[in-house]
Amino acid sequence: MKRLLKQAIGIDCAKDNFEATYGRCYENSEVEIRARQASGNNPQGFEKLDRFIQKAVEKDVPLIIVMEATGVYHEKLACYLCDEGYKVSVVLPQRANAFMKTLKTKTVTDKEASKGLTIMGLEKNLDLWQKPEEVFNVIKQFTREREQIQNFLTQTKNQLHAEQSGAWPNKKSINRMLKLQKMYEKQIKEVEQDIVELLKSNPDLKKRIEKITTIPGVGLLTAVTVVGETNGFNLIRNKKQLVSYSGYDVVEKTSGTSVRGKTHISHKGNRHIRRAMHMPALAAIRHTDQNKELFKRLVGKHGIKMKGVVAVQRKLLVLIYTLWKKEEEYDNSKYIGKKIEQPQETALNELDQVRSLESVDSMQR
Repeated sequence: MKRLLKQAIGIDCAKDNFEATYGRCYENSEVEIRARQASGNNPQGFEKLDRFIQKAVEKDVPLIIVMEATGVYHEKLACYLCDEGYKVSVVLPQRANAFMKTLKTKTVTDKEASKGLTIMGLEKNLDLWQKPEEVFNVIKQFTREREQIQNFLTQTKNQLHAEQSGAWPNKKSINRMLKLQKMYEKQIKEVEQDIVELLKSNPDLKKRIEKITTIPGVGLLTAVTVVGETNGFNLIRNKKQLVSYSGYDVVEKTSGTSVRGKTHISHKGNRHIRRAMHMPALAAIRHTDQNKELFKRLVGKHGIKMKGVVAVQRKLLVLIYTLWKKEEEYDNSKYIGKKIEQPQETALNELDQVRSLESVDSMQR
């Protein structure tokens, strides 16, 4: 009788339902798909899945449940499974798609996708997913809300400028746009105040955030965005993984003597982090000698300013991770050159400083 080594359940989540596939791996590396279950993406469907798992799996044999990060539709089910004590792994869509290509599957349906995730769980050593702490999830909601409102504000300002610059400006349209602009500005201030109040209610988190903001160029808004998007770096094991998660990993395509593709960052990561790091990088380039030299060296080598900016972004992000893990403040003695003059101000004033610089943010878009 073949000895069972591992079990896996792959789940493909959609808005209203999900497909689950159960499979096994034996000591001769044989993979066997045993059963499938379709359920609604709701509490009743979660309980139905739990009964399916209890009935299908063998006790005392490792089991992993693999899910694809499909927006927010997988989150409630992932949290439910973690609360029930199951080992869950949430993989990024690009990684799941790359693995599916190795299976040579011609037709991709929800059933085939769940089957592919099952095989992936049986063949790969996947990192386990941890349920996010509520405070980090709330921070992420606030920072993303602010980012969205800021986009609306920028769009409104551009429309207002176009209307005012036209040959026949419409006063009524301009008045409505001015009202929209004031409303968005008020909402941004409200969200920023909510962030400050949240940190006040979490003294330990506030102290760790304040240590990050001792980095030249890094303000409160940048720090909370990075911490919220990474769930307090709970799933980040090393700097390389952080760089990849943020989309700063370098992609290079060369083959023989004829193929010489341009080297660039993948952009296949968290865009919210990359956007948050843009303004700190510009500030660091302007005011710190070491980052300024790094920027000049890369621009002199490639002739592309954005490559220099991205290199500084990546460097600052890794520094944020290091200070968070060590719970240390920035030590200027580790840098060659002068430090940015940062007066000790309140968190709310730091947010006001960030807002005053956001006109430069159009460079990132």
